[in-house]
Amino acid sequence: MASVLDTAELAESEDQTAFNLAVWRKVLADRFLAGLPHRIETDRYGQIVMSPPPAPEHGEEQFETGSMLKKLLPDGHVITECPVSTAEGVKGVDVTWISKERRRAQRGQVCFTQAPEICVEVVSPGNTRRELREKKALFFAAGAEEVWFCHRDRRMEFFRKAEPEAPAGSALCAAFPKRIQID
Repeated sequence: MASVLDTAELAESEDQTAFNLAVWRKVLADRFLAGLPHRIETDRYGQIVMSPPPAPEHGEEQFETGSMLKKLLPDGHVITECPVSTAEGVKGVDVTWISKERRRAQRGQVCFTQAPEICVEVVSPGNTRRELREKKALFFAAGAEEVWFCHRDRRMEFFRKAEPEAPAGSALCAAFPKRIQID
């Protein structure tokens, strides 16, 4: 399957965001894809990219990160596995925090056309440094203000759009710990 869209739709689309939205609508409507246990994303051409389900620790770290964000920033929304339209297709962000205002503007969409303010990637054993740099750049280009990495040792690394080097912490959630604690 080259794309979930037919050839005519693929050839006519010049707007990546509109294309991503059209592809994602078809992905969500596909009963076969809905029954798969894999994480599904797309590339810039509408081709499906699947990953196996992550290890239990990955989900635990997602939950813990989201729970802390909700507690520390209660005036926004926490979303896990959040689909975001990027220049490289629709990517699923492990954990996001989005302000009520930004969320309201995107309510009813099949995926976000503007990234939430905070995008958190829980690093999997297979993630390469290059892949993480690319994801960070994609999320910033899509509108994220901060991108965080939760590393395998549960150490948090924070990045701000305007600062290429990792700062000591988050500007949007200064109280967020430098390491996730799970009992």
